[in-house]
Amino acid sequence: MFYSPSEFLKNCYSLILTKLFFRPARLIRRPVYIRGSKGLKYGEGLTTGYRCRIEIFGDDKKKLVIGKNCKMGDNVHIVASDSVKIGDDCLFASNIFISDTDHGGKNDSPLTPPDNRELISNPVEVGNC
Repeated sequence: MFYSPSEFLKNCYSLILTKLFFRPARLIRRPVYIRGSKGLKYGEGLTTGYRCRIEIFGDDKKKLVIGKNCKMGDNVHIVASDSVKIGDDCLFASNIFISDTDHGGKNDSPLTPPDNRELISNPVEVGNC
């Protein structure tokens, strides 16, 4: 694959930071946004595109588990407040949203302010979990 000089330099920068902070991963492209990193577990070979966003809420329990050799395109957004499991060798296109959480129960209407809606969470599994 051919990269322009600027893309090559950005990938080199991301690779250095990946090996410093995400050692088992293959390449975590910058910028990446991770909230609640103590709740994240990932296998070897993880690769992300640009602007991926991972949000894990609650305690330090491993709520987002990503298998080996997973590849994510640009702008993938994953939210885990209960349990999101992604199996080995999964490939995600760009602009995907995965969440185990919903803002609004049976008794909430669209007119209910978001902060007053019930938060519902159910486990999500993708791939060979």
